[in-house]
Amino acid sequence: MSAIRPAARTLPRPFSLHWGNGRIVEEATYAGQHHQPSLQLLEFEDGSAAVRFCYYDHAGRFQRSPLIVSNDEIAGLKDALAAAPRLRSLLRELVS
Repeated sequence: MSAIRPAARTLPRPFSLHWGNGRIVEEATYAGQHHQPSLQLLEFEDGSAAVRFCYYDHAGRFQRSPLIVSNDEIAGLKDALAAAPRLRSLLRELVS
């Protein structure tokens, strides 16, 4: 099976949730066998920040289902976090 590459998504890019709008400013994503799990740093218009755990299908469409990741995908996301220092720092707080 050939390697699947994660879709290139521009940063920053806007998001809109029913409780606020803002920009996705950092993203770590990995193209797994079944989907593309993604960890995103969201900056809201009011200056607050949040981490979104989500995934995209291989056609690049955002999915509104629970994120489930395998051991391989965890390793791939870990590698992808090297390019997302603020997001990596927030996740470090989660596990410390």
